[in-house]
Amino acid sequence: MQAEIAQTHETKRPGASPHRRSLRSPGKCFEACKRVVDIAAALVGLVVLSPLMAFCVVWIKLVDGGPVLYRQWRVGRNGWLFNIYKFRTMSMDAELNGARCATSSDPRVLPGCQWVRKCHADELPQLVNILLGQMSLVGPRPERPEIIEELRGDMPGIERRLAAAPGLTGLAQVRNGYSNDLAGMRRKLAYDLRYLRSRSLVQDMTLILETIPRVWDPTAC
Repeated sequence: MQAEIAQTHETKRPGASPHRRSLRSPGKCFEACKRVVDIAAALVGLVVLSPLMAFCVVWIKLVDGGPVLYRQWRVGRNGWLFNIYKFRTMSMDAELNGARCATSSDPRVLPGCQWVRKCHADELPQLVNILLGQMSLVGPRPERPEIIEELRGDMPGIERRLAAAPGLTGLAQVRNGYSNDLAGMRRKLAYDLRYLRSRSLVQDMTLILETIPRVWDPTAC
């Protein structure tokens, strides 16, 4: 099942500030080159990181015995929903009482799986989402539809960040880091919109390089 969330774009209007740039794609050439880079990098990543992914599979099976992977609805480009893939690092009943963000020392996290979350190894299955064209290497992180609905009242226009495919990393992740409070969400939105206004292959490559030393994130819950 898929659902669509209304999308809005910033466009130049008479009387608008000359410093406000459109959120629209830079063009077909940019999109084609970005897609080629995404496919190549995802394939290389799956091969190079396969030992780490195999270790995660074994670790989760030994600790919990349940499914290693799980799927979760996320909001993609133009508001279309897709199933994101992740290594399961929480108990099977983690969201028995509904969706909620992880917190520091969250009791739902499986024993010994905090390191998987702090080094973001749980996100590696999303390389498959990139191959399927649902995500990109660089872009706004995909949010859950429930979270977007919850934030809509406090952050009008949050749908503007859906102007591009969501990314495995992005400007907000590099500059803002991990945060779940309202102030942090607002900062992430501002960084997402800044990225969308200045998208380029050079910026994407720069953000990928800047992500490497930030792979280990002690603030991740």
